[in-house]
This record gives sequence, C-alpha cells and structure tokens, in this order.
Amino acid sequence: MPYVSFLRYAALASHAYLPTYTTTDRGDPLTGLKILGTGSYVPENSVTNKMFECIVDTSDEWISSRTGIKARCISDGETDLFMARTAAESAIKCAKVKKSEIGVIICATITNEYITPSLSCLLQRDLALKEEALVFDINAACSGFVYALNLAYSLLRSSSGKYALIVGSEVLSKIVDFSDRDTCVLFGDGAGAVVVKLCRNAPFLFNAGAKGDDNLLYCPGIIRKKSPFSKTDHEQAPPFLHMDGSEVFRFAVDSIKKSVTAVLDKARLKPEDIDHFVLHQANARIINMAAKRLGAPPDKFFMNIYKRGNTSAASIPIALDELNKSGKLKKGEKIILAGFGAGLTYGAVYFSW
Repeated sequence: MPYVSFLRYAALASHAYLPTYTTTDRGDPLTGLKILGTGSYVPENSVTNKMFECIVDTSDEWISSRTGIKARCISDGETDLFMARTAAESAIKCAKVKKSEIGVIICATITNEYITPSLSCLLQRDLALKEEALVFDINAACSGFVYALNLAYSLLRSSSGKYALIVGSEVLSKIVDFSDRDTCVLFGDGAGAVVVKLCRNAPFLFNAGAKGDDNLLYCPGIIRKKSPFSKTDHEQAPPFLHMDGSEVFRFAVDSIKKSVTAVLDKARLKPEDIDHFVLHQANARIINMAAKRLGAPPDKFFMNIYKRGNTSAASIPIALDELNKSGKLKKGEKIILAGFGAGLTYGAVYFSW
C-alpha cells in the first residue's frame, strides 16, 4: 500500500473508533460538559386558577384544558436577586464545590430590577464569589438557560475557574397585565440554577436559532422619559407581555422538533434512546405535541407546568432541579433540554447525567 494511502487508511480507521459524544459536526473528541449540582426557588405564594376567577373572566376548566396549568407561584416581594441567590446557593451546595473555583457566572433573565448592574454582578457580590470571575446576564427569554449552558461550555475552556454557575431567574408578575385573561394566567415566578464543569468522555451537543420578531411575543421597554432635545413625542405601549398564542404554539412545536432533531442527528441517536426530555414549561399541549412529532414516549417528558406555570428562563432549571430531587435521574442517563420563546429564539442541548 502506498505511504500516502496508508496514512489515509489509518486516519479513517482511527476516526471510526471516535466516540459519538462530540461537540462539533467534524466529530472531534472534545471535552464535554457535566452538571454537578442543581437548585431552585419558587415563592410560597401559590395562585390557583380559582383565584384568577376573581379578577378576570376565566375559569379553572378554561385554563387547565388549554394550558395544563392549575397553579403558579407569584412573588410577594421576592426579587430576582433573592430568588437567584437562593437557587444558586442550593446548586453550589448540591455540587459540593468551592466558591473560589467558580470562574463563570451567567444569569438568564428578562426581569432584572436594574438595567445595570446586571443580576449576575449582584449575585457575585452576594455569594462572595471571586472578583476574577467572568460575570454577565443574557436575554434570550425562555431559551436563555439553554443558551447559557453553551456559553458556559465555551467560556470555561478559557476561564481560570473550574466551574460555571448558571442561573435562570424571573419575576414575570412584574410585566404581566392582570386584566388580560389570555396572558395573565400563564406566567409564574421563580429561579433555577446549576453548577457545571468541563468533563472528558461526557457528551455535550448544542443547536440553536432565532427568527427575529417583535409581534408574536414581546414586552415593550420600560424607559419612557422624553429627552429635552427631542422634538417628537414618542408614544410607548405599557411594559406588559403581549402574545399571539396560536402563532407561538406553532413556532414552539416546529422549533422543538428542529432543534432536538439536530442534536439527535449529531449524537447519532434516536428519540427513544433519550431517557429524559426537559422542555420549557410553557404549555402542556405544546410538550405533548412535541413528543408526538418527535415520535418519543410521552412519559419521558418531564412536566411541572401544572404547579409552576411559565417561568421563562427559570423554567428549565427549575424543572431539572425537581427531576433531580425526585431521584429519577441516574448516572449516565441521556438528557435533552429544549427551550423556545420571545425573540423568537430556540435551542436544545444533549448531555448525560
């Protein structure tokens, strides 16, 4: 065999034995990501569908049949920072890591009390994490936690810290119009967190996308003051969430199938190979439809929407923590997380427990 041909044959032969838990389309055996600990916090103030009957024209049957929601937790003074800190402390304790070794802090939120400083900066202060950490917030709405996982994976490779802290925290009750029966019954408040590290021989695959849109699901900004140099009056809608439910439903189901199928293809897996699907908890019908479209067993799709409602960026980490605390997660099990939301954004990650 000619020398060049032999080298090519050796390369192909060795490539055939590369593991399928790669992080790129080329098949390079790169370091993956491991979740070491989870945590969450939800307000004690649980608001049932019956309670909404007192403030808007709705009913428990109307809400539950269309969304799967029976109750949601609403802040009674708890801030994004308080909930994020509580969830983060729980995740760090669960992970059994030193705070001094956390080198990346990412908070996913659309409801921080401040435009600046970021929620993550205040979290770094309150948790007494090291000053040299890379700290910032992201706004990808309900996909924010999934986006943050991939960011943490990328940043840890150049960080001086061993671990990353990722938090999703939302007080959506601040931006909900409680006179709009179509939206006010959907959303809840809460925070979820994870601690992660790079880990060899661990899978981590990511897929995401965006379809810019400010009509289907949006919330106007809260800055309304007119400049003394402005000659035009700029009218601004109230800073409340607005949603075209039927179009968002369609987008959600389509994007879940697209992003989940993409990571399954990269991993060379089928839906039935996955042990747990944890999707953004927006609507039980969306999750059931996604399971049907993917051809995956419905019992593999974790749901807590009946008691939490839609908590945006906090949705997936809260669900993951509850699944973890239930004892149903076993070492080595295959997991897919998938989010979708305003932006419009969507994304999915595959990893093992």
